[in-house]
Amino acid sequence: MKNKQQVPFHQYIISIVCVAFLVGGGSYIYFDYQYKKQLADNPARSADLKKVDNLYSEIINNYVGKVDEKKLVDGALKGMTEALEDPYSSYLNEPEADELDQSLAGSFEGIGATMTMTDDLPTVAQAPIEGSPAAKAGIKANDTVLKVDDEETQGKTLSQVVSKIRGKKGTEVRLTIARGEETFELKLTRDTIPIETVKGELDKTDRTIGSIKITSFGENTYQELKNTIKTLRKDGAKSFVIDLRQNPGGLLNQVEQMASMFLEDGKPIIKFEDKNGNTSEEVASSKLDGGFKVTEPTVVLVDEGSASASEIFAAALKESGNKKIIGTKTFGKGTVQTVKNLNDKSEIKLTVLKWLTPNGKWIHEKGLEPTIKADYPDYAYLSPISRDKTLKQGDSSPVVKNVNALLQALDYEVDANSSEFSEQTQTAVSKLQASTGLPVTGEIDNETAAQIELEIGKKIKDNDQAYEAGLKELQKK
Repeated sequence: MKNKQQVPFHQYIISIVCVAFLVGGGSYIYFDYQYKKQLADNPARSADLKKVDNLYSEIINNYVGKVDEKKLVDGALKGMTEALEDPYSSYLNEPEADELDQSLAGSFEGIGATMTMTDDLPTVAQAPIEGSPAAKAGIKANDTVLKVDDEETQGKTLSQVVSKIRGKKGTEVRLTIARGEETFELKLTRDTIPIETVKGELDKTDRTIGSIKITSFGENTYQELKNTIKTLRKDGAKSFVIDLRQNPGGLLNQVEQMASMFLEDGKPIIKFEDKNGNTSEEVASSKLDGGFKVTEPTVVLVDEGSASASEIFAAALKESGNKKIIGTKTFGKGTVQTVKNLNDKSEIKLTVLKWLTPNGKWIHEKGLEPTIKADYPDYAYLSPISRDKTLKQGDSSPVVKNVNALLQALDYEVDANSSEFSEQTQTAVSKLQASTGLPVTGEIDNETAAQIELEIGKKIKDNDQAYEAGLKELQKK
């Protein structure tokens, strides 16, 4: 049975961290203007803020213990955004704001995963960056970090945990991870994390089809996509598969430019609705796409990890471009956020608009239905192998049961439902080690665990039903 809270091996191998659910400059101006205007026009609100100021003064002047004034202010600001009960609105202190900004452009040193706080524990927000230490170790979205180098994270702030996980390239960090009822330890070597959002290649079986993976919508994604399409055209591509699976979204101005490339001028890309019910829309135009159009047959791949800007792109091409959307139902994030600097290197990320599909549908918490349903095989949703100890014959645990399921998926003769590291398991491990050039011990150390996961990733890629459905659609043209 698939656990839809998890993502497939292939996807966390080729996915990128959630960068942000942001909007472009126009919405920034909208937020800034509205904020100032509403404060000036509402004396009652000013009185409420005076109450906050009075409480702050009372604590500073009379509290018997030591007061960290910056921490006090950060707590008040964070409390206001948390009171909205909107997972997409938040106050970001300086380290958190810096992490968000770095994830939009350039590179940084660390493990390649973005954290958020869930139930007072640091949690992996989205799939890790492609090729990063976090991705290679098998970290997934929604994993909870219980310890960093044996130090409990409970009671720590997000910035404290992130600063401890980050570090110089080549240094090691140990994380204790909780996933569902399973707890395991991973050892990661920090590295430089480049942020590249588009990768393209010709399909290996049909060299007339260009396969393009878009991992997020960052500051340069439109230009990256444009360059990739030009290159693939020169190499012989006559049609395209656009893969948005596990793409958590990003910058609105980028997705508008990109969707415009695939649509006739004048066709709607997206509609917006503000808090008062006022609506507007953005349409395809040369102003957006610079006159660069993609008229070749195109299909789009999505899954439950495709969110926000990914859903905007897919909906625009489905409803305004009559393109086939292939995969599973998307995440369902139908709101737009803006980020505003608070003049002290902290930021607020705030939901300011609903977005609607070209046909006026609000897919929030519903998701976009694909035109053609296709998914990975069940074994794609198995967990990575815990790295907290070497596994050997005689061991019995849920971790071993997961290992047996992975080995059976690789066609070894083991009982996938058994929690025992049996003689069968040992034989299968020995065969795998021999076939991949590893020392034949029959035990699962870190290197063998990584090799098992690598083999699973290859098999999933070779059995990618959504991608195969996309190829078939394009070959009909």
